[in-house]
Amino acid sequence: MKGTYNNVVIYNGYPLSVVIAVTFHSVILALLLYLQSSKGPEALELVQPTVVKALLIQENPQVANERKRLERRQQQQRAREQEVAQQAAEADRQRREQEQADARAEEQRKARELASLRQRQEQERLDTERLVREREEQQQRDEELRRQRELAEAQRQQEVRDRERQQEAADAAAAELASSEFEMVQSGTAIIQQAVQSVWSRPPSARNGMRAILQIRMLPTGELVDVAITESSGDPAFDRSAENAVYSAAPFRELQALPINLFNENFRSLSLIFQPEDLLN
Repeated sequence: MKGTYNNVVIYNGYPLSVVIAVTFHSVILALLLYLQSSKGPEALELVQPTVVKALLIQENPQVANERKRLERRQQQQRAREQEVAQQAAEADRQRREQEQADARAEEQRKARELASLRQRQEQERLDTERLVREREEQQQRDEELRRQRELAEAQRQQEVRDRERQQEAADAAAAELASSEFEMVQSGTAIIQQAVQSVWSRPPSARNGMRAILQIRMLPTGELVDVAITESSGDPAFDRSAENAVYSAAPFRELQALPINLFNENFRSLSLIFQPEDLLN
């Protein structure tokens, strides 16, 4: 009996209340008919029962399964797209690093070759001077020969000292220039960070621990070329707020004062990190 009732509920859609109502009304109707037949037609007056209608709407299991499969497929597609984007960004980063390493290696090779060439030229010059002095000294007395040798030694030592002083001066100038360039880079970076921070409106879904990394490309005039999300926070609203903040803060006109070589090395392509670490939640 229980199995039959379950089949009625599952296949025909009648809930328990409808089955009980129909059974109850059937019993009442049978009782009235019995009483009327036993006491005569004038004894009882049949009361028209109230019609009870019930409707149970359930979602088609096939439609629900298809919807779930579609949602899973969409999630998998988004995951694959994110993975492909991350792999492309990583490949591009490795390529740029390799290019930079190759460029540095080429510069070092050229510097070594130039230093070697200068050293050979200097050595050739010294050898020539030595040969000239030797030919002149051969015509003089032994004392003059010793004097010339002592003078040559003194000159050589003086040249060494002069080169050392020149090298020290060049090193000091290079250090001063590097310090000045570092300060300019730090100042430009702070300007960009302050400008973006002042217009960044974090969404209500922002939470501590979220992080989004954006790669921006700019022109020497400070104008923004494009913005790319290289690392997503996992929250589209958070990523979109960070991207909108960069577009709102641009252009960065203060970068026009930077030398072009500093701009190309540090600001042509720049990564910005967005982290809401000051939230209370």
